[in-house]
Amino acid sequence: MTGIFDSHAHYDDERFDQDREEVLEAIHRGGVEWIMNIGSDLPTSRMSVELAEKHDYIYGAVGVHPHGAAEVPPDYLDQLRQLSRHPKVKAIGEIGLDYYYDREWEAAQKRVFEEQLELAKELELPVIIHDRDAHQDTMELLRKHRPRGIVHCYSGSAEMALEILRLGMYIGFTGVVTFKNARRALEAAAVVPLDRLLVETDCPYMAPEPWRGKRCDSSMLTQVLRRLAEIKGVSPEELARITAENARRVYGIAE
Repeated sequence: MTGIFDSHAHYDDERFDQDREEVLEAIHRGGVEWIMNIGSDLPTSRMSVELAEKHDYIYGAVGVHPHGAAEVPPDYLDQLRQLSRHPKVKAIGEIGLDYYYDREWEAAQKRVFEEQLELAKELELPVIIHDRDAHQDTMELLRKHRPRGIVHCYSGSAEMALEILRLGMYIGFTGVVTFKNARRALEAAAVVPLDRLLVETDCPYMAPEPWRGKRCDSSMLTQVLRRLAEIKGVSPEELARITAENARRVYGIAE
């Protein structure tokens, strides 16, 4: 399968430190033609820019993940603004809310999320949204700011997906759709029209079956495409073409 766009990856992660260049070369040779590498704090955002500079098929997003919201320096928005000047930075992300572990830093998460939504609007860039166990608060802020962009690694209901679509956003699915307990994700995927659907690895996390629990990389997107193609009634090859076109559109990347 060729022409694949991995719309959300973390090749800055330390799990790739020993073989990063070998992995990137292999997956590109194997049919992954575009990768969006996503920052989750200031250091990984800088590394996303470095990877984008080094490889013509990699683009970058810069942002602060909710897990780092309580520790941002006072000038973090200025640093993100500076990084965003690079021509291969195509989004602000990943940003959002995560209440999975606890809600101790809820106020800080909301503040940093909202500040980055405003930054994206200022810079006229799409956003990449992380939402884990925080659906209500996430939707409230999306309704308020109405950003362009993507809700990645989608974990909500089909009903919530429909509201996200009404806001004009795209929805990304990972290897979760291949899991045995994937009913909720598949129900949501079923209501997302083909022109708003994205595929992603979130690597090194979320490896699909039959590699669940192992380090994920973009070559494994073939399994995600096959499962979603069954749901959408198209061939995996056609879905790869459509989702790549969608990713280029939302990120503003010419073919």
